[in-house]
Amino acid sequence: MTDLPDWAADLDLRPHPEGGWYAETYRHHADVETGAGTRSLGTAIYFLLLPGESSAWHRVASDELWFHHRGGALRLWIGDDPETASEQVLGPDIAAGERPQLLVPGGRWQAARPVDDAVLVSCVVVPGFDFADFELGGAAPN
Repeated sequence: MTDLPDWAADLDLRPHPEGGWYAETYRHHADVETGAGTRSLGTAIYFLLLPGESSAWHRVASDELWFHHRGGALRLWIGDDPETASEQVLGPDIAAGERPQLLVPGGRWQAARPVDDAVLVSCVVVPGFDFADFELGGAAPN
């Protein structure tokens, strides 16, 4: 197993199928009907990427809010397809153009890679995440 930063050791993270590390931290007890079936009203995870790791291209059916918590900045590519996706930076340095919160609209392709250092974020999905709504694509851009 990869050595996680000391500050992440107590978060109960495990490998994510798209790359990186995650732990589900919240799943709303109530459900909502979607076009794909019954889903939780909302879910949240911690998500950690180490230097050199990336989140492969993927998409989910629901809106996904990303929140920066700790570590370096994170490049996040978002688009209708990987070839035309635009790059945004999730991070703490607002003056440098980074944003502490970003939205990935449902159905859009996304990929992520740390700028330099390990980065811890949270992802909140509404309606809640379900692996049945998850489509995995190719490797993230360099």
